[in-house]
Amino acid sequence: MADKGNKPMEKLLIVEDDPGLQKQLKWAYEDFEVIIAGDRETAINMLRAEEPDVVTLDLGLPPDPDGTTEGFATMDAILSLKPDTKIIVASGHGEKDSALRAIASGAWDFYQKPVDIDELGLIVRRAFHVRKLELENSALSEKHGSNHQVLGQIITGAPEMLKVAQMIERVANTNASVMLLGASGTGKELLARGLHDSSDRRDKAFVAINCAAIPENLLESELFGHEKGAFTGAIKTTEGKIEQANGGTLFLDEVGDIPLPLQVKLLRFIQERVIERIGGRKAIAVDTRIVCATHQNLDEMIAENSFREDLYYRLAEIVIKIPALSERSGDASLLARHFQKKFAEEINPAVKGIAPDALAALEAWKWPGNVRELENRIKRAVIMAEGKMIAAKDLDLEISDDEPIDLLNLKAARESADRAAIIRAISQTDGNISNAAKLLGISRPTLYDLLKQYNLQQAS
Repeated sequence: MADKGNKPMEKLLIVEDDPGLQKQLKWAYEDFEVIIAGDRETAINMLRAEEPDVVTLDLGLPPDPDGTTEGFATMDAILSLKPDTKIIVASGHGEKDSALRAIASGAWDFYQKPVDIDELGLIVRRAFHVRKLELENSALSEKHGSNHQVLGQIITGAPEMLKVAQMIERVANTNASVMLLGASGTGKELLARGLHDSSDRRDKAFVAINCAAIPENLLESELFGHEKGAFTGAIKTTEGKIEQANGGTLFLDEVGDIPLPLQVKLLRFIQERVIERIGGRKAIAVDTRIVCATHQNLDEMIAENSFREDLYYRLAEIVIKIPALSERSGDASLLARHFQKKFAEEINPAVKGIAPDALAALEAWKWPGNVRELENRIKRAVIMAEGKMIAAKDLDLEISDDEPIDLLNLKAARESADRAAIIRAISQTDGNISNAAKLLGISRPTLYDLLKQYNLQQAS
């Protein structure tokens, strides 16, 4: 469908089970191509077929019209299939918690019911405008090159990780406590530092402490400090990490490892914003923002009474889930090139890039150890490389393509099949492009074009 100027109309998917509201919303947006869905299955089918950039979503969908379970399941499915979708969720009066939970889970914005058509229209048009800017920026990056850095130090080109960065930037200038959830090696401390650097606390201290790396009997002193003579060996008064971060940000890594008695003291600080050093009797006012992270399942720990539920809710005002490297489209190759250049400068300047067979192996690997594993693999490869290019054998990886892929539509399936075939051909021919092209039944220039298209091209 197109407008009078033959320009394709922007597609808006409305997920709403009320027939009357469906008609009202469709009538209100004549300048968009409006697609209607009344349940999760229809919404996903329309997403696959039409690939809309913006979705308005009523969280109360059948078979749970009075709850939010089905709405959140629909939102998760949409973001899983098309992570760049701008989802605007409906929030009834008194349902602010659901709206905040939706934002924390990846929704772009929310609107209140009963619907104000003009107000919702502004939100929808802003969403389309932002998506247009994202596409333009992406096109410029591809044309002119980009260092792919976000939040200062995070290197990514993946929509999944860019969404995380956008969420962090959105909450940076609030005082809300932020909890980063993700597996080990996903870059939680870099993201915490990025949050600090994006906030109005950036000129004050950023202090990090790994709660799992400090013995239990020393952790209290590390966090709260101690007075001279408070215990054997306390030869001087020492500020703790909370006090050192006054005015700035304290990053508590592996917060799930804090013992229960100390959780009580930490909860008191968060509630009252005062601390007492070990051996001290004076309450010290401290303005420190808390950002924490863990790879543990805190819900299970709460059920087992090994983590306080009231502390969890104080720490997790905003929860941000960090995707694993295997879930970050294209980031394995992007980060591999970054680490190759870094370690080549430090260790082996003769290594100039990464060969196609190595890039194929990197793309096929599942990265159970995430970015940390990738960094270590590339460092090893730079040391072991015999020529100017890192080869697949230098990485010590085995290619496996048996895992199912959750794909958006037939176009995505074809692209995935193309990529898998190219990876296998290059691997089987030890990186020989001419032989790989023959194996695939295409010309060498066509293969080079495909390598570039799928970000598998030889590093320069």
